[in-house]
Amino acid sequence: MQMRTLRACEPPRPRVRTDSLHVTAHNETRTVPYSADLMYAVVADVERYPQFLPWCIGLRVLSRQYEDPREIIRAEMIVGFKAFRERYTSRIVLDPVARTIVVSQTEGVFRYLRNDWAFVPDGERCQVNFAIEFEFKNRLLGVIAGQAFTHVLTRMSDAFEARAREIDADRMHPGEPP
Repeated sequence: MQMRTLRACEPPRPRVRTDSLHVTAHNETRTVPYSADLMYAVVADVERYPQFLPWCIGLRVLSRQYEDPREIIRAEMIVGFKAFRERYTSRIVLDPVARTIVVSQTEGVFRYLRNDWAFVPDGERCQVNFAIEFEFKNRLLGVIAGQAFTHVLTRMSDAFEARAREIDADRMHPGEPP
């Protein structure tokens, strides 16, 4: 699979996988009232995902390495809903200079998973560009997840934005309860 580099001002481009007919893909752009640096920091802070991200039950960083200016994290995430629990391991490439994050599964429930984030400054706001492609190994799980896909993505996007709002409020009013 050919990899591409995102520039800071370039939103993720949709990719179409031709080796499978069951890949679900989604691209979203949101303008949020927070800086690109803050939004990047919220999404890059993977260790805190279990505190605010719906369905993220646990996350463990397995390794970190630095390739200036990028940080490459290998992390195991446990996701769940009701009786459903799954774990998978991802490679997360953080590039604070370009304000991009690229995530790809290395082991787990997906046959294929990749998501790209790009945070583009827009004055005191920023444009958050998000693209995801995935395919579950289990087709039944894929059908079930596909039915809730839009709801799940909306809840997750809202959770990242709410986390940014909380951090921004703490910066504006230190010492006050959020």
